[in-house]
Amino acid sequence: AGAAGEPPAQARKESGTESPPGDRANVGVAGADIATMDWPTLRTSIVTCQACQLGSSRRAPVLSAANALRRADWLVVGEPPDDAEERAGAPFTGPAGQLLDNMLKAVGVSRHDAAQHGSAVAYVTNIVKCRPAPVRNPAPEELATCENYLRCELALVQPKVILALGRFAAHTLLQESVPDVASIPLGKLRGQIYRYQGIPVVVTYHPTYLLRTPLDKARAWADLCLALHATTLNQSNQNHHHRDDQQNMNESAHGVRGD
Repeated sequence: AGAAGEPPAQARKESGTESPPGDRANVGVAGADIATMDWPTLRTSIVTCQACQLGSSRRAPVLSAANALRRADWLVVGEPPDDAEERAGAPFTGPAGQLLDNMLKAVGVSRHDAAQHGSAVAYVTNIVKCRPAPVRNPAPEELATCENYLRCELALVQPKVILALGRFAAHTLLQESVPDVASIPLGKLRGQIYRYQGIPVVVTYHPTYLLRTPLDKARAWADLCLALHATTLNQSNQNHHHRDDQQNMNESAHGVRGD
């Protein structure tokens, strides 16, 4: 029998979250493969991944539920999985997940049945898909390896905004746009709209931190409002580009016809 609260091995196998025991040659997803991946291929790649030390030490990868695999308005990126998330095989479980749901609901966003309730849709994930064991910070090369999976998710979700929850999520998403970002405290990264792969990024505190430090919930609320504002800015930019493209097409058509 496994440890208390740990899903039995058979249950993990049937759910598709346990790594096949005989396949240790999988090296994850290469950057060139991102554009060609669909959801089933991505999930299979994560489940079988042994590209870094995290894959060999995990009990199970942490993935969003299969019914959550869809396009979404918000991409919410959390910290490396904790023990509860690894046992559940899903991101943002327990009290932290409940707080996240309440935070999102306050700005009209949901990761559960959003389409049926007229809410914007959120897709949630972790910055790495495996819990570092023993408990430690993920190494830079582990973060870099798993970032390719995040880029796959981004390409499939096509969000209007990315909400980065916590230090590792923020540093990974901003490392190409903010000099020396790893040396900047999370609190100093708040209050601005950044870009990752062309998508607006807003940084805030992880729900686990907010459960320990409830006085910072007011700051997190301001960050959520900023993220909501970023979705409208992004939509306005898309509409502007669409109008420009349509105008260019019309001008080209006039030139061809000789009008």
